[in-house]
Amino acid sequence: MTEIEQIKSRLREIDLERNELLRKLNDLKNQQEKNPVEILGTHIFDKVPDTPEEKVNLFLRLFRCREDVYPRRWVNNKTNKSGYSPVCIYEWDREFCRKGTVKCSACQNQNYAPLNEKAVTEHLLGKETIGTYAIKPNDTCMFLAADFDKSSWKEDVLAYKHAAADLGVAVSIEISRSGNGAHAWIFFTEPVSARVARQLGSIILSNASSDHATLSLDSYDRFFPNQDYIPNGGLGNLIALPLQKIPRDEGKSVFVNNNFDAYENQWEYLSKISALSKFDIEQVVQSILSDIPAKNFKVVVASIFKHIFF
Repeated sequence: MTEIEQIKSRLREIDLERNELLRKLNDLKNQQEKNPVEILGTHIFDKVPDTPEEKVNLFLRLFRCREDVYPRRWVNNKTNKSGYSPVCIYEWDREFCRKGTVKCSACQNQNYAPLNEKAVTEHLLGKETIGTYAIKPNDTCMFLAADFDKSSWKEDVLAYKHAAADLGVAVSIEISRSGNGAHAWIFFTEPVSARVARQLGSIILSNASSDHATLSLDSYDRFFPNQDYIPNGGLGNLIALPLQKIPRDEGKSVFVNNNFDAYENQWEYLSKISALSKFDIEQVVQSILSDIPAKNFKVVVASIFKHIFF
């Protein structure tokens, strides 16, 4: 047999092998579609909110983490700079306020405003732009949000969402205020240790990277909360809240499907989100542990579950 004939023979073998692999891949996909992983969790709201009061209550239930303080966005028109600062009832009251000379976190007269119905209403109406501090004083959180903000953000956030779904975890994608990135939200029915929530996110990121070898996930920036424990004297990191009227009218800061089309009824979508309990998170982690060699089992269990119950 000549070298040319050998090459042709090998190519025929490769074609046969490729066709067999494609057949197996198709079978696996069909099986997965017939037997999808059950999404864990329960709905936050028992109905689609109709009234403004119900919408505000749903918003608070999903997005409020720390209740006793919240940040508000400011813009300096002279310098064109912007940022977020905690809202203080004494702000610019010269009898109490020392802004410009003392940091708000160090001010002895600080009197933070709570994140309540009034603050959310003004946000939704476009009068203010607010955020929420993503970690409570007892180091727990009500959600985990992953931030994706570089050129490959669409591919990466979908890979994250699909990896989460494979574990039974629902992820909600929100287009950022700029329109050039996204937040991937996972919600909880009860306060969960920030450390455990971030470990869950790390597992999902790892699975997304493994499942999509061609993706670098470079657009992933950080988690909210960004800390396992709240810093001494600090408020922790903040995340801007969605659905503020001005960017919402531009198709930004809204929740979207896998084609990045905004859901027609944002409130209906939000009311049907599946939120995880501590038990649900334990189920997810146990499914991961089943693939870990026995010699590493105790180490991983201790690391992941140490702070679930507090």
